[in-house]
Amino acid sequence: MTFKTITQFLSDDSGAVTVDWVVLTAALVGLGLAVISVVSGGLEDLSGDIDTQLQADHITDAFSTSTTTTTTTTGSGG
Repeated sequence: MTFKTITQFLSDDSGAVTVDWVVLTAALVGLGLAVISVVSGGLEDLSGDIDTQLQADHITDAFSTSTTTTTTTTGSGG
């Protein structure tokens, strides 16, 4: 190996770009995991609240048994 080849190898920075992308990707993955851990706690609380509310509401699928009376009046005109 000549001195020129060694200096050319040391001045080549194409590998540094790869290192930058690896660091950036690792940071984004870490940020994504942090967001998921924060959001998942809130979703568990929300789903628990929804479950409690749905269990408290009694929904019937039958018609009401109360009777309604309709009166119609006719008048004589005249």
